[in-house]
Amino acid sequence: MIEERLIEAAFEGRNNAYAPYSEYRVGAALLTENNEIITGCNVENSSYGLCNCAERTAVFKAVSAGAKRFKAIAVAGGKNCCKEQGDETEDYAYPCGACRQVLREFCSPLEFKVIVARSKTDYKVYTLEQLLPDSFGPDSLV
Repeated sequence: MIEERLIEAAFEGRNNAYAPYSEYRVGAALLTENNEIITGCNVENSSYGLCNCAERTAVFKAVSAGAKRFKAIAVAGGKNCCKEQGDETEDYAYPCGACRQVLREFCSPLEFKVIVARSKTDYKVYTLEQLLPDSFGPDSLV
């Protein structure tokens, strides 16, 4: 099942997170329209405004490789998560507002799926429209 593949990739991406300040490690796995999975992780910086979330890392990585249409993203992470704890977190890690808006740039709000996972079997699925209703996007400018 595609949800399980994306969740597994998100947990793998989380292992690469650079979060020495918050210890809130997040991984994301983005599914392109060609069914390629692109992973990302959060990258913190001592100048907090320069941090980047896992979701945006995955999107920017995909766009820089030529992909500009996406079907779904899985997000997994949380405070003090690490490889030794296995593929499970205490809470769901939802995309922040900035990540939701970046996803909106490249995705259909009604069709794009956002999967937030605590484990491979404990997850929730939303549409981008549910998480960012009445959004501003490229079609707003035509």
